[in-house]
Amino acid sequence: MHLDEHALARPRQANGMNPIRLLLADDHLMITEALASRLSAVPDIWVAGRCAATDPNLFAIVKGVRPDVIAIEAEPFGSGIGETIARLGALSPDVRVVILSADRNVAHAVAAARAGAAAWVAKEQDAAEFESVIRGAALGYSSYPPDMLGEILRSLRADASRDGNDLEVLSSRETQVLQAMMTGRRGRQIASDLHISADTVRTHTQNIYAKLDVHSRLEAVSVARAAGLEPLEGVGGS
Repeated sequence: MHLDEHALARPRQANGMNPIRLLLADDHLMITEALASRLSAVPDIWVAGRCAATDPNLFAIVKGVRPDVIAIEAEPFGSGIGETIARLGALSPDVRVVILSADRNVAHAVAAARAGAAAWVAKEQDAAEFESVIRGAALGYSSYPPDMLGEILRSLRADASRDGNDLEVLSSRETQVLQAMMTGRRGRQIASDLHISADTVRTHTQNIYAKLDVHSRLEAVSVARAAGLEPLEGVGGS
């Protein structure tokens, strides 16, 4: 991972304001180097760190860099890109994720949008456009390619149309497990927090999938969010 430790302690100033802290996560080092070089001349965007998208320490790096925006490559994750974004969001709720990718698979873009990615930018896109997307993401805006947008919106509308009463089929313990899943916790951590066994967590998780008619953690969490369920903050009883 490439990181300016001194700059972390004393960030640059741009027109009297802190620049956007950007983490570049891409398995192609030449791409991150080229983008970092280009952005070094941009006063309002600061590349606070660079690492591989598949770096095993990615989440620890995010905690250390404290970026405002993460630009991450999608290809290494395939259909799992949504879960990675969800974990990043759980780790740092205020961070905005921008997908920088040569991947044109609309299903992957839908998964990214469902998980909360702010934008999807083609790697062949002009560098100036990338800068504009980063600025927009930092302001809370979203940006997806027009040829992907229709399917993304249809999918998100279908998600939003789900009846919030779907969650009423869950037991109180299953709801707690689902709330814990929303924070990015994994099985053993959920078991510890709720004072139950890992096997019991697996049973509750299977029941959640069956009752909500979903097939993955990401889908279950998407249903929970659409229904307005809040992530678990404390721990449950016995």
